[in-house]
Amino acid sequence: MYIVIIGGGQVGFYLAKELVESNHEVLVIEENPSRSAEIAETLGEIVMCGDGCEAAIQEQVGTARADLLLAVTGEDQDNLVACQVAKHVFNVPRTVARINNPKNELIFRKLGIDFTVSATSVILSQIEQELPDHPLIPLLTLRSGFEIVEVKIPNGARVAGKPLGELALPERSIIWGVIDAEGTPQAPDAARVLAGGDAVVVVAPVESEEALRSALTELA
Repeated sequence: MYIVIIGGGQVGFYLAKELVESNHEVLVIEENPSRSAEIAETLGEIVMCGDGCEAAIQEQVGTARADLLLAVTGEDQDNLVACQVAKHVFNVPRTVARINNPKNELIFRKLGIDFTVSATSVILSQIEQELPDHPLIPLLTLRSGFEIVEVKIPNGARVAGKPLGELALPERSIIWGVIDAEGTPQAPDAARVLAGGDAVVVVAPVESEEALRSALTELA
């Protein structure tokens, strides 16, 4: 697999190192000349000094034949532009962007970036899983702007006592399953009646998170 990495900082360097050791063909584009020299000294001639947002630079490194482009600079805007150039100019089949501000994740998705990685979101998700009273926990972000979330039904919620088939959820939201208060997973049977303490696992658009939280946790 041929992989182009935009950004030779700590993230880009260690990604390149691991991928090279896994026998992938890797090319790193790093704008800082001294950093480029450091990478070349350690990993060999797999780095080009230049601006990875520029189509001319991506063309020089053969992005048109890349299987994957990873944009992992410290600037969200640069990562977005680099992925868009790869996607729309060179038809790279898969692009991955590092996101430093989680609020940018939705716009990256809407602009066609295949996959985004936010360290902030990952850490927050882990923290939320440790908070027993937190009503909505993002479990996994999927392609095309969807995510899998777990919503805990509080005691006294409007939906408590209602069957799954009668729930009014945000558009394009699908119940994947229910975990009862004892921790037993159950299939999403339309006749299954919700109770306080149940956790509902839902696939939903990222932008529907707040509406989903309200629909399942609002008190009667």
